[in-house]
Amino acid sequence: MSDIMEKKYVNIAGYKFVEISNKEDLRKKFKDFCSDSDILGTILLSNEGINFFLSGYKKNINSFLEYLDDDDRFRSIPIKQSFSEKCAFRKMNVRLKKEIISMGIEEISPSLMSGEKISPQKFRDWLEENKDITILDTRNDYEIRLGSFKNSVNLNLSTFRGFPEAIANSSFDREKTVVMFCTGGIRCEKASAEMINQGFKDVRQLEGGILGYFESVGGEYWDGDCFVFDRRVAVDSNLNVTNVEVCFACREPLNTDEISSSKYIIGKSCPYCFEK
Repeated sequence: MSDIMEKKYVNIAGYKFVEISNKEDLRKKFKDFCSDSDILGTILLSNEGINFFLSGYKKNINSFLEYLDDDDRFRSIPIKQSFSEKCAFRKMNVRLKKEIISMGIEEISPSLMSGEKISPQKFRDWLEENKDITILDTRNDYEIRLGSFKNSVNLNLSTFRGFPEAIANSSFDREKTVVMFCTGGIRCEKASAEMINQGFKDVRQLEGGILGYFESVGGEYWDGDCFVFDRRVAVDSNLNVTNVEVCFACREPLNTDEISSSKYIIGKSCPYCFEK
């Protein structure tokens, strides 16, 4: 048996933009199901859809996915999966939100319109061909510090809510093909709709995001680690946990050099907040 299969917990992430009118009812049902199944993590519900990050034993995670499939709205949601020796979360939350990924523009509806998806294999081929495209990282600046695709550009975002203004003020060629990516795909799906509204002619989104790329084709053309929003902090291109830690004072992710800094005092400071 491979090392990865010997690890105890299965971690999944998935989302879907779909109209949901019974959020309150679903909140209780999901909360009860996950509590009874020893599943921890977060499920976000809004009028625009569902977004979830969960961790548990394989049989319980499989039961949750079967439970999802019983609802036509959530059937066959693409799932990103990885494994870890410890549960990736400390508690279980089911939250009702205005948006499952916050951008602050209510009229954007990815379930009705978004950029065309490009498979990890085709994106890898384009990178290999050195195709003339704009490779856009839509994640936050602290995520990008840990790693990104080679030759990608970004908008120096501190939060995703800054995306619409940043793209409006960018100098990107609106006639040129844009391939955008994020951790799992949800930010790109919403951001691509906004870019189309702003006049970009050919907007593509990496199917499954960075994690989907790792799972499908490995780490070709990727440099560094990928930040994930759970206790693992970051994974490498083999989806294994790395040595990246988070500063408890300012929540910035820290690589091995930053962890070794004299400014890193556990629970008190790191190179990013020491002067503060």
